[in-house]
Amino acid sequence: MMRTALSSVLLDAPRAAAIWLGLLGVVTLAVTGLLLRPRLFRFDAGTRIREAALPSRSDHAEQRRDQERWAEEVTIAAERADATARHRRDEWLIAQDEAEQAWQAYEAAEADVRRLSDAAGMPLPQTARTPAEYADRERWLHRAALDAYWRRELSVEQLSDVFAHRGWDPRLHPVEQELMLRRAVRDHLLARQRAAREREQVTWRAAELAAAAARSLREEAAAALLPAATERESLLPLTTPAAAEQTREIPAVVGRAPVAAY
Repeated sequence: MMRTALSSVLLDAPRAAAIWLGLLGVVTLAVTGLLLRPRLFRFDAGTRIREAALPSRSDHAEQRRDQERWAEEVTIAAERADATARHRRDEWLIAQDEAEQAWQAYEAAEADVRRLSDAAGMPLPQTARTPAEYADRERWLHRAALDAYWRRELSVEQLSDVFAHRGWDPRLHPVEQELMLRRAVRDHLLARQRAAREREQVTWRAAELAAAAARSLREEAAAALLPAATERESLLPLTTPAAAEQTREIPAVVGRAPVAAY
């Protein structure tokens, strides 16, 4: 009986020794790895919290789709704003040309007034003051005023005043009537020039606003298409592995000044 028990123990001893040797080898490898690479077995709470706080892949994909959709909408709006800015600029250029033409027409009318004013200082030719002469003078005044109106040199109100003799004397000499007519033309062209200048200023301001809006939308579209790479800040301050290893191997000494050797 004792021999049987002893023989069974001797037979199980190599197996038990092999198991213990295997466990000892595993423990030895774990201790060696812990001593050589401590980072592999260190629990980094900051990294875990940071990974949990960052959006997941699905959230990131959804944000990317939203960003692309927003970039497309802003790009379309920027293109429309560019078209509007070009249209406003064309309107401003047209208004600028009209203002320049109105100014040139006014200068020509002013020159005519000065020329006729100098001529009016000379003695007028003497004509018989008969009803037929007065009728001829009236017809000449009406015809000259109507021609000026068709040339857009007189307004409808001014033409009505001429035919109604409001402020106009058809019995005056044609030289005097022409001077009065040229003055009326000058006043009308001056009013047109001022109105054209105001329109030019209004269209210029509209063009500037449209250009500023288009420029802002282009910048926003560029920012949406090429978003700036911003680094996400961690919730906890993290130390680099190299700094951690250096701290473990060579502890820093703070507050001690070097002592000179004698």
